[in-house]
Amino acid sequence: MKGIYKITIFLLAVVLFAACSRKKNTFLSRNYHAVTGEYNALYNGGVALDQGKNELILTYRDNFWEILPVERLEPIDELDLPGETKNPNFNRAEEKAAKAIQKHSIYLDGKEYNPQIDEAYMMLGKARYFDGRFIPALDAFNFILNKYPTSNNINRAKVWKAKTNIRLNNEDIAIENLEKMMKTVDLEDEELADASAILAQAFINLDSIDAALPYIKLASEYTRDNELRGRYAYIKGQIYNRLDLKDSANMAFDEVIELNRKSPRVYMINAYIEKARNFNYEKEDRVAFLELLFDLEKNRENRPFLDRIYNQIGEYYRSTENIDTAVIYYNKSIKNYKDDRVMQSVNYSTLAEINFDKAEYKRAGNYYDSTLTYLEINTREWRRVKKKRENLDDVIKYEDIATLNDSVLRLAGMSETQLLAYFTEYTSKLKQQAIEDSIAEVKLQTQIANNEFYQKSKGGNSKAQSGGKFYFYNTSTVAYGKQEFRKVWGDRKLEDNWRRSDRKTSGLTEEIAVEEDTPISENERFKPETYIALIPKDAVVIDSLTKERDFAYYQLGLIYKEKFKEYGLAANRLEKLLTYNPEVRLVLPSKYNLYKIYQQMERPALAEKYKNDIIDNHPESRYAEILRNPNAILATDESSPEFKYKALYKEFEANNYQQVIDTAEEYITIYNGNDIVPKLEMLKATALARKDGFEAYKKALNFVALNYPNSEEGKKAQEIYSRVLPHLAVKDFVASADDPSNQWKVVYQFAATDREAATQLQEKLDKFITERRYDTTMSTSIDYYNPDTIFVIIHGLNTKLGARGFAQVLNEDKKYKIKKPFFEISSPNYKIVQIHKNLEDYLKFDTVE
Repeated sequence: MKGIYKITIFLLAVVLFAACSRKKNTFLSRNYHAVTGEYNALYNGGVALDQGKNELILTYRDNFWEILPVERLEPIDELDLPGETKNPNFNRAEEKAAKAIQKHSIYLDGKEYNPQIDEAYMMLGKARYFDGRFIPALDAFNFILNKYPTSNNINRAKVWKAKTNIRLNNEDIAIENLEKMMKTVDLEDEELADASAILAQAFINLDSIDAALPYIKLASEYTRDNELRGRYAYIKGQIYNRLDLKDSANMAFDEVIELNRKSPRVYMINAYIEKARNFNYEKEDRVAFLELLFDLEKNRENRPFLDRIYNQIGEYYRSTENIDTAVIYYNKSIKNYKDDRVMQSVNYSTLAEINFDKAEYKRAGNYYDSTLTYLEINTREWRRVKKKRENLDDVIKYEDIATLNDSVLRLAGMSETQLLAYFTEYTSKLKQQAIEDSIAEVKLQTQIANNEFYQKSKGGNSKAQSGGKFYFYNTSTVAYGKQEFRKVWGDRKLEDNWRRSDRKTSGLTEEIAVEEDTPISENERFKPETYIALIPKDAVVIDSLTKERDFAYYQLGLIYKEKFKEYGLAANRLEKLLTYNPEVRLVLPSKYNLYKIYQQMERPALAEKYKNDIIDNHPESRYAEILRNPNAILATDESSPEFKYKALYKEFEANNYQQVIDTAEEYITIYNGNDIVPKLEMLKATALARKDGFEAYKKALNFVALNYPNSEEGKKAQEIYSRVLPHLAVKDFVASADDPSNQWKVVYQFAATDREAATQLQEKLDKFITERRYDTTMSTSIDYYNPDTIFVIIHGLNTKLGARGFAQVLNEDKKYKIKKPFFEISSPNYKIVQIHKNLEDYLKFDTVE
């Protein structure tokens, strides 16, 4: 019996060893390796792959403001080094797939006999795909297509290859392959759903929204996964919306809503929101619509989505012109912020627009500041909001100056008795508040101490007495926290950006140093004399504040009139300015602008009043001449801005750029508010470009575009800034070997003060060119470079060597003997030198080359 037992064990071992062999294609070896590979390496790899996919889904955040991608996978922004992985689960899945291939593959005579190896390659490709390594993933899928043409995974491999190509921005290839497969192969439902979804994504990426629609409809119809069905139906609704087919979009969103709990709730809520955005306020039932929104708000399951729901309620009230209620709900949406930064930016941007429409420009500026914090820097939307915010800089600046200086000057105009009475009342309120705060703090500290003693003496659980461990459950701790906050930050309004320094309560108290240990009765903060001492008495200081205040009102009048077309506000500021008896230079333009404003407001009586005032009281002025002869051509009048602009332009043509800049600045001040100002600003910008180069030109153009957006010059400046400057920004010189240009120059440098010598050299060069009969192809010029340097240029040479040889001939010629140093430069590089004023960089570049 012992012998038989040993023989049996031996035979079993031999059979087992034979089954382990991958060098023989036997029934036993095939099934052994198939089963072992499937239930060992591939099973564990599949578990790891599923865990990694679930982590991706949990961490992915959809942007419902754009068409959703069919697959939840973050775009890859950075390339990893070879061998690196982002998720250990995908690394484990890849290792298990590779192990299955290495240990269980039966590849003999160019054929694979283990039916599980193609599954291993699929897992290998998926693990790499989800880990963002798309090229290696493509290799795995291609291996299946090339080596396993009869595999039951062949269609899935084609779909995953297409998905990978899309991630590599090869949408055209993916579309071609998938459309061919769908026409020639009878696909299963899930394969058809996957292929259709990927095709839809490819067309969406190519911005062919209408072409994507039939494929996303197929995907939504054939998928058996409820989560994907909800997602595909939602994408279908988004596409219908993009195509402006609102009814069809609403039907698609109804499909999402009908899935209810079968699909993630986020799709259902956003489907309701999208339908709400499609609501027709003129034809549909507003009452039922509002009730639906309130029902969504009350549903406890919708708490994670309250920011979206409140925003939509705000949109309802704004659309029905109930702006105050709309503001309440936009603020509720802000307070219920979850993780949707786009939603938060929309809330703040909407509140900014509401305040802008009310002409509350300072508040609008604050909301635009908040909007920018939730937008990605340098995106198109960020730049748009940034520009709006910058347009408000001037109005906010001058409103602050006007308000502050008005307050200080009003106090400076009071008598000592009036000041004493005013600040006595003010400090009495401060003192009373300080006493109440001190009493409250003492009570709080006593309460906390007694509470601690009580808890220690009882030795019991403090949770019952304190209301819980959470900070806001304990009223004593909350009160103490308020006191500490006031000590550190002072009195702050409940508003956005409260920590900014300009959010602190304004007033003279900001300049008073508060000593916390000083008794209230002796503290300087509570004495009227402290504040009275801060009021300016010096006539020079008061005069400076007055002029600053008056100019602020004048600027506000022009800004409201020209930039915002707020004629009521413009008239208010200029009328108020005239009551202050401002300096003479502001009086006449203010009256003229009031005349123009009242014309725009169609108030002829007031317009006529200011017209007669100017003609009667300022008959010799340019404004009176314009009013008496509105159709007269004043360009010939030497006192007119048009005449002076023409004279200044002649100076520009004569290369007197510094004089143009200085004179333009003077004229801009004199003619402030006149239509000639944008022209002067543009001429100044061009002169700065010639004098100081690219950066100065860029800055000046930006100023013209932002400050005169409605003028022809402002629009032209914006177009140049957006379209032309990016091409001029290039500073890299072109090497001679790479320069295709056949236009070269010889350049001689002169000091700007040595123009006579430059002219003499030009005359010599012209004479030489004429004598040698080069005048048909060559010419000379004197070019401005900067305030210190001018160039004498020989144009019309074909190569660098030819330019150098021509200059050497001039040097060696016995008649001319032009020994002055020179350098050769191609026309493209000369353009760069003149634009960026970087001659030294070019000379170093030319020397190295």
